[in-house]
Amino acid sequence: MSLLNHSLGTLARDIPGATRVFHHYRLDYCCGGNVLLSEALAERGLDSAEVIARLEALPARNEDDTNWAEAGTGELIDHILARYHEVHRQQLPELIGLARRVEAVHEEHPLCPKGLADHLEEMRQELESHMQKEEQILFPMLRRGLGAQAVGPISVMRMEHDDHGQALAKLLELTCHLSLPADACASWQALYAGIEELQNDLMQHIHLENNILFSPSRHQEVQHG
Repeated sequence: MSLLNHSLGTLARDIPGATRVFHHYRLDYCCGGNVLLSEALAERGLDSAEVIARLEALPARNEDDTNWAEAGTGELIDHILARYHEVHRQQLPELIGLARRVEAVHEEHPLCPKGLADHLEEMRQELESHMQKEEQILFPMLRRGLGAQAVGPISVMRMEHDDHGQALAKLLELTCHLSLPADACASWQALYAGIEELQNDLMQHIHLENNILFSPSRHQEVQHG
């Protein structure tokens, strides 16, 4: 079957490095993971042959690469907690401080990202609330093999993931897609580099949950396996 007939989420899950290609072309594989590659490319007006060639040129999975689709539920949750939950808790306060500094110092600059710090603070609060619900309610259920009974909480988490996706879109809007002015100071450069890292991490975080941890097949296997 052609890669065009697979969903973005499936390709991100099954092809090592596919997420880097999707980032390059600004294809949403986390919240928009159910969209077929063909549909996503058509919507963006992208050259399908070029994107397919990039995906097919990716190297095969190394032995050291973890295939999270094959990992146990507990192992995957531990990875999400350590690699994403704890990292987000470090990233956002630092970015908020940098944004307030840049907005204060460069208030008169035409490219000053006004309102960025407040938006990052709102993202921090919403993400913290979201992660606590996962840590206190959903993840313990999944660890106990109660995935089939967690349809409600999973649905709520998916909707909140969509909200996070919209927050990321606003982040790019406020920063003109992370376009730095030629005279950007070190703080401004660090701010946009950190936001790009946050964007990549949050998209990968949502992908692992939406397309792997929350997949119905995993719940069925846990329930009956």
